Amino acid sequence: MRLAELVAVTEAVAATSSRTAKAEALAGLLRRAGAGEAGVVARLVAGDPRQGRVGVGWATVAGIAAEPAPEPAVPPQPEPGLTVPEPSSPEPGLTVADLDSLLDAVAAAAGAGSAGRRTGLIDGFLARATPAEAGFLKRLLVGELRQGAGEGIVVEAVARAAGVPPAAVRRALMLSGDLGAVAEMAMAGGRARLEAVGLELFRPIRPMLASAASSVEAAVAEMGRASVEWKLDGVRVQVHRLDDTVRIWTRNLNEVTDRLPEVVSVVGNLPVRSAVLDGELVGLADDLSPGAFQDTMSRLGADDGLESAATGSDEGDADAPDDEEANRPRVLRLTPMFFDLVHLDGADLLDEPLASRLDKLAEVAAGRRVPGTVTDDPAAAAAVFAEAVGQGHEGVVVKAADSVYAAGRRGKAWRKVKPVHTLDLVVLAVEPGSGRRRGWLSNIHLGARGPDGGFVMVGKTFKGMTDEMLEWQTRRFRDLAVSAEKYVTRLRPEQVVEVAVDGVQRSSRYPGGVALRFARVLRYRPDKPAAEADTIEAVRRLL
Repeated sequence: MRLAELVAVTEAVAATSSRTAKAEALAGLLRRAGAGEAGVVARLVAGDPRQGRVGVGWATVAGIAAEPAPEPAVPPQPEPGLTVPEPSSPEPGLTVADLDSLLDAVAAAAGAGSAGRRTGLIDGFLARATPAEAGFLKRLLVGELRQGAGEGIVVEAVARAAGVPPAAVRRALMLSGDLGAVAEMAMAGGRARLEAVGLELFRPIRPMLASAASSVEAAVAEMGRASVEWKLDGVRVQVHRLDDTVRIWTRNLNEVTDRLPEVVSVVGNLPVRSAVLDGELVGLADDLSPGAFQDTMSRLGADDGLESAATGSDEGDADAPDDEEANRPRVLRLTPMFFDLVHLDGADLLDEPLASRLDKLAEVAAGRRVPGTVTDDPAAAAAVFAEAVGQGHEGVVVKAADSVYAAGRRGKAWRKVKPVHTLDLVVLAVEPGSGRRRGWLSNIHLGARGPDGGFVMVGKTFKGMTDEMLEWQTRRFRDLAVSAEKYVTRLRPEQVVEVAVDGVQRSSRYPGGVALRFARVLRYRPDKPAAEADTIEAVRRLL
C-alpha cells in the first residue's frame, strides 16, 4: 500500500468529527491493505507503531532540513462523508512497508553515533516524502499524531473491515494486547480466529478502565449492588504467577519484574499455583501513610517504565512526575495491593461476576486486598469515600458487583470518584492544535500569581475545551499575542481561566516547584482580572 494513500485518509479522518465516517474511511483503508498489511496500517493510524518509541524527540525532528519530494498521486476514496485528494501524478512514491522498514532501522540504531545514524535515516526518508507524508512521519515519531482516530475508532474500523462484531475485536485485543496482530487475525480468519484468542499466563492483558462519576452516591444509585474500593495513588500493576515464576507488567504492558523484587516475593508466597492479579503498587511512608505518586516514582527512578494515572492514564495528559534528588521523598518501601483476580489455578475468571472474583481474591490474598465494601447503600458508599480521602488516598472506584472483566473499556461498570479542586489561573501562552483541532489555538500554558506580582507557570492543558470555546480562545489569544515561536505563542497575562485539577505534585520543571495533575478547563472568566487569580502559594497548598 502506498503511504500517500494512508496519509490522505488520515488527513480526511482528522477533518471530520463524525465517528461513523472516521471508522468507515479507515475500514476501507484496511480492506485495501488486506491481511498482509492490515496490522501495520492499523497501528500506524492509531499512532502506535509496532516499534514503539524509537529514540527520536522534538529536537531531532525539528533539526531535520530535508526538502520534501513532489506530491504523488493519491487515488480517490469511495468512503462517504469524507473528501480525499484526487490523483495528481502517476508516480508510485513511498509505501507503508517503506515506513515500517524505516522505523525498524531507526529503532535498531544504538551505541556510539546512533543519534547521527537515526537522523541520517530519517533525513533520507523525508527527502523522498511529500510534505503530507513528512508531516505524518514527524508527528508519528514524537507521539503527536492526533488525527482523531484513537484506538477505539480503529477497533471499530477493524470490525467493519473484517465483518465481525466489535466486541470480538475488543476481547481479542484485551487478551493479546496487540492491535496489529488483532487486525491481521480479523482480516485473515474472521470471527472464529478472534474468538480462539484466550488468556495466556505471562502474556499480559489490557487493564479494565474506569470512567468518571459525579459522586459516589450517584454511582451506587445507578449500579445498585457495587464494590466501593479505595482508589490508591500508585502504579497500576498486573502480576502473573505459575509455580515459582512471577512476572510483573504495568498498565501499558511494559515488563518491570526485575525492578520489583518486593512484589515478586509477596506474590510468590501466596497460596496458589497459578494466578493473574490486577492491583496497585503504592509507596508507604515511615508512618504507614501513602506516599504521593511522584514519591513512588522517585523511589523507583525515572527510567523504569512504570506508568500510572499521572503519566499514561485513561484520564489524559499531566506533567510527568519529577524525580530529582532534591525531591527525594520519605517513602521507605513499595507495597502491592490487589483489587481483582482474573485467573486462578488453571481457571480463567474474566467472565465471572466481580463479586465472585473478589471472594476468590479474599481467599488467596486477604491481607493484600484494596480496602472497600460491597453495598447498595449510597450512604455506606459515601462513608467509604470519606474514609479513603481522609487517609490521604485519591478517592474511590465504584464497581458493579455483577460486572465481568472487560479490559480497556471506560463504560459504566467501573466508575471513579475523586475530590475536585478548582483554581483560577492566568493563560501565559498557547500552542496550535493538531488533528481535528488544526487551525485553532489549543494547548494553554497556565500560571499562578507570584509574590513579585508576576506569574509562575504551573502546567498545561488542552482538556475540557468545546468547539465553541476553541473558536473563542483562538480569536481572544490572537489579540493577546506578544510573540510567536514555532510551537508557542506568548500572551499578555490577562485572561483568567477556571480549571479543575485532581491535585498537584512536586516538580522542578516549573519555577514554582509544583505541577498540576489532570487540569481541565471549566470556563473562562472575563469577569475576573489577572490580579485576582490564585497565587502560587494557594496552588502549593494542594500538595
